[in-house]
Amino acid sequence: MMSSHTDSPAMGRSPRPMDLRQMQGVDLHAEYHSVRTGGDFFDAVDLGSHVIFLMTDIAGTKKATQPIAAAVQDIFRGSATELLGPAGTNVMDATARLAQAVNHELIRAAKGVRFSPTFLGCYDVSLGVLAYINAGGMTAVFHDSEGARILPSEAAPLGLFTHLTHEPSMQAFEPRAKLLLVTKGVMETRHGRTHFGVERLIPLLEETATHSATELCRAALKAAEEFKQVPWYRRLNLPFGHATEDEDLTALALVRHGRAG
Repeated sequence: MMSSHTDSPAMGRSPRPMDLRQMQGVDLHAEYHSVRTGGDFFDAVDLGSHVIFLMTDIAGTKKATQPIAAAVQDIFRGSATELLGPAGTNVMDATARLAQAVNHELIRAAKGVRFSPTFLGCYDVSLGVLAYINAGGMTAVFHDSEGARILPSEAAPLGLFTHLTHEPSMQAFEPRAKLLLVTKGVMETRHGRTHFGVERLIPLLEETATHSATELCRAALKAAEEFKQVPWYRRLNLPFGHATEDEDLTALALVRHGRAG
């Protein structure tokens, strides 16, 4: 299941909340940190045979980006169903076309260039295979029986060029394999001059025994928040419930159900 906090922006329409039923064979969850100030956004479509999901970090404030995210959500949901719903679909080709549709809508809704690192995935439930595009450096850590490793990002971010095309990659999931995505806010959380960084995210995935996508997301967000260790005298100057950083903290996890070999 996937859950989220949905906020109403000061102006424009906000993205609609997700309503995914309990899926067979896969656990998918994403969530924001309790405080949101920027353009982090995620969504997913469950087509039964395929689960299509998106996580993006649209440059700008929450007020400016939520109407853009709402427009992108409409295109994402409609195009995902149209392109990946029919039986016998070429998943790699359809994923590339879906990325192009999302990219065009980002630029149209933003009325120009809008830097938007984005991870777009299409998971085949029966095969346990993920076709994905990691456009612009979204941090993606994959863990299976061979250990944890970073999924490469070789594509330019969405929202920059209308003519840009993206070539999907493929990753097989053995039972209990898991994928964790985090936005820049998590990776750049700082303690003094030191960033949280991938060198802390990989051990977290290796050492967290859970096979719950929800618990995995929350472990990552908690680790980033605790890493800051904000001194008490700085907390006194903050409004109740507010973070010390302007960056959003967002995580998404995908776990294949079943027993490993």
